[in-house]
Amino acid sequence: MEKRLRIAVQSKGRLYDETMALFAEAGIKLTAVKRTLLVPSRNFPVEFLFLRDDDIPGTVADGTADLGIVGLNEVLEKGSAVDVVKELGFSRCRLSLAIPQHIEYNGLQWFNGRRIATSYPVILRKFLNENGIRADIHVISGSVEIAPGIGLADAIFDIVSSGSTLVSNNLEEVHSVVESQAVLIKGAGVTLSDDKAAILDELLFRFEAVKAAEGRKYILMNVPRQKLDEVLAILPGMKSPTVLPLANADWCSVHSVLDEKMFWQIVSRLKAAGAEGILALDIEKMIL
Repeated sequence: MEKRLRIAVQSKGRLYDETMALFAEAGIKLTAVKRTLLVPSRNFPVEFLFLRDDDIPGTVADGTADLGIVGLNEVLEKGSAVDVVKELGFSRCRLSLAIPQHIEYNGLQWFNGRRIATSYPVILRKFLNENGIRADIHVISGSVEIAPGIGLADAIFDIVSSGSTLVSNNLEEVHSVVESQAVLIKGAGVTLSDDKAAILDELLFRFEAVKAAEGRKYILMNVPRQKLDEVLAILPGMKSPTVLPLANADWCSVHSVLDEKMFWQIVSRLKAAGAEGILALDIEKMIL
């Protein structure tokens, strides 16, 4: 029987969507997933165990799944015996303290003697203890942001992404406690079998190729040979730009990779330096 690496993943929500997008980019295809708990890949030796996010750390810690993909916030809250194999860079958010807008805030000591509503009491209690703050923690499983408005709490400690949910509930973020993102986890101190370790290595290799291509553009341009040195000095390149001859000996073709954040700034300089016919292409994968 073929060895498969079992990966516990969230069954719905933003993290589910972004996890499935990552595996699709890595060329890993699934069979139908609706209302199915355990789903094998059609073309790669992995299978996915779909769970609630807060069940994933424990499932990995007890060995039911070899690996898991979950938010770091859940790992810290559950305190399960797991190790972070890799930070995946998506589903970024933070766990923050927030209070009603227009209340005068004078620092963390404001929370002394207050009631704080949260779904993350373990992380919050640790933070309060570390900062010498005595506050009452009111545990709520969902819709934490409404607690101050209905008089259930003076403040909240909850996940913040864009901050729009806080604003719509007349709340203001005053202190960020934990920066979170999706992470790949395995059981603490667990050594995978050789077969499964090899599958994990290939998986990480594919993830790196997908990640390396993010935010980059492949550009091609025609450059007069007399302007080549000036153009090459502008290009950052991964190592060194590629220069190819053209039918017209006075011109050459230059290929390089640019960070998308600097794309327009660099392209403007290339154009001013004499580059023509500049073509920009999206990069799907990049093997470093």
